Amino acid sequence: MLSFLGSVQLVLIYFSLVLELYELHINCGGKEREFNGSKYEADEDVGGPAKYFAVNNWAFSSTGSFTDNKNPKDNFIVTNASELLLNDALLYTTARISPISLTYIVYCLLTGSYTVSLHFAEIMFTSDRNHTGFARRVFDVYIQEELVLKDFNIVDEAGGAWKAVVKKFPLVDVRSHMLEIRFYWAGKGTTRIPSPGTYGPLISAISVVPNFHPPLEGEKKISTGTVAGIVVSIAGLIFFVLGFLWWRGYLGHKNTMDQAPWTDLTGLDLHTSSFTLTQIKVATNNFDAANKIGEGGFGPVYKGLLSDGTMIAVKQLSSKSKQGTREFVNEIGIISALQHPHLVNLYGCCVEGNQLLLVYEYMENNSLARALFGPEECQLKLDWRTRHKICVGIAKGLAYLHEESRLKIVHRDIKATNVLLGKDLHPKISDFGLAKLDPEEKTHLSTRVAGT
Repeated sequence: MLSFLGSVQLVLIYFSLVLELYELHINCGGKEREFNGSKYEADEDVGGPAKYFAVNNWAFSSTGSFTDNKNPKDNFIVTNASELLLNDALLYTTARISPISLTYIVYCLLTGSYTVSLHFAEIMFTSDRNHTGFARRVFDVYIQEELVLKDFNIVDEAGGAWKAVVKKFPLVDVRSHMLEIRFYWAGKGTTRIPSPGTYGPLISAISVVPNFHPPLEGEKKISTGTVAGIVVSIAGLIFFVLGFLWWRGYLGHKNTMDQAPWTDLTGLDLHTSSFTLTQIKVATNNFDAANKIGEGGFGPVYKGLLSDGTMIAVKQLSSKSKQGTREFVNEIGIISALQHPHLVNLYGCCVEGNQLLLVYEYMENNSLARALFGPEECQLKLDWRTRHKICVGIAKGLAYLHEESRLKIVHRDIKATNVLLGKDLHPKISDFGLAKLDPEEKTHLSTRVAGT
């Protein structure tokens, strides 16, 4: 509901801003100022590498980090009021700087032609004394992705440091309610003179004014009442649709008899890695029948491939499970704590909606039961040496469970279907403790996990 109200608020903001915004002034890196009869908005966010900062009608993003400076976080806003040699100096005592790229985006602008004025003043190169006279700041400027200033040098254009220069671009076309101004350092100029962290594009202020007469109050504008009416109508329609969906049971109003017993697991610490349902669906191709590799009392098993190339086996547990939620959480903790060459590794689980999925390592040769008693095309020819290796591996796994692990566990359901074979027929025991999840009507075994 909060997201819905937020969407309605955004609709209202969109209507009001698109209809009214046609002029903007920004004091880059500084406080709100009055200059030439216009109010320049404050731009005081510290910024930083890969930083995006949004205000009401505009935003800026900064790319890059001053790696050669000891305090890189302090370098994205420049303040220097030691030599007030400028007219209207307060507008130029601060500036925003970036190591690589600095972009200002103005949105919700009325369609039309604008004059963009860029205010520059070099306030980091204080004078021509000693080595600072060799410092050179060179960068490019783009407006609406068009290069408008190539190899721009503030000192050369202004006739020295601490002198203001304004570059005006009178015919900037805005057709999609958005204006983009980008300052880009192309690797030219000096980087460590007069000190580290002083290179890169620098801008003191930005001004955007229309080349057309803004609409008068009530002229070619939708009234506030009309905008409010549109928003209320949209809100009413959405509320009606949401209410209908809730009544039909699509938004949580479901019969509790249809819910899986683990729906209250969400938010609990399962002591193992967590996968999203989207990840599992992508890995298994949305539980494609072609990826199904087994079926048990717990439910079907699918093979899958994670984005990092890891093969997995996903058990989709049956909603008919009779196991208690807290007991299941405890068993997940026990299984995830077991590490042995002859025990199948549990990678994690997914508890989302009415889905309970367990993610295990993938065993290429399926189960021992399939190798011995499965369809003829799936059977493996196991010589006695291999059979002996499999038996010893199973015994080692059981010995670990019974005597060597910190948690003493009795499997109580050792059978060929619960022994899996890897690529080289390396045996691993599975389903210890999980047998309790079998639906009651599908098993006659007592599989209660025993203690020490």
